[in-house]
Amino acid sequence: MEENQQTNVAQPAPCEQATQPVQPAKPVELAPNSHLVWAILCTVFCCLPLGIVAIVKAASVDALWVQGRKEEAKKAAKSARNFSLWGTVLSIVCYLLFFLIYCLGFVLAGVTVGAAENLMGL
Repeated sequence: MEENQQTNVAQPAPCEQATQPVQPAKPVELAPNSHLVWAILCTVFCCLPLGIVAIVKAASVDALWVQGRKEEAKKAAKSARNFSLWGTVLSIVCYLLFFLIYCLGFVLAGVTVGAAENLMGL
């Protein structure tokens, strides 16, 4: 019987539980996407200088977030994305220009060969 009395004493009364205020849960904010994969792919396949800057920016995102510098982490993530984007766009434009100049060279070479053949009477 003494054991029952001890367990009843150790448990809080129902009215004590109801009077404790309930704290609302804070929403958990996730770290921004660092775009590290895109930065690495941009470096390897596209534009080396802009890709390296993107990798440096992307690598700093998680460290800044852990330090509590959330705004700086968001800015670094945005910068990494922008540098990767511009590196990719710049590479595509350069490849297209190279292809056009290459094709133009063949066209002009064909015209000059044809003109030379006409002059020589072949």
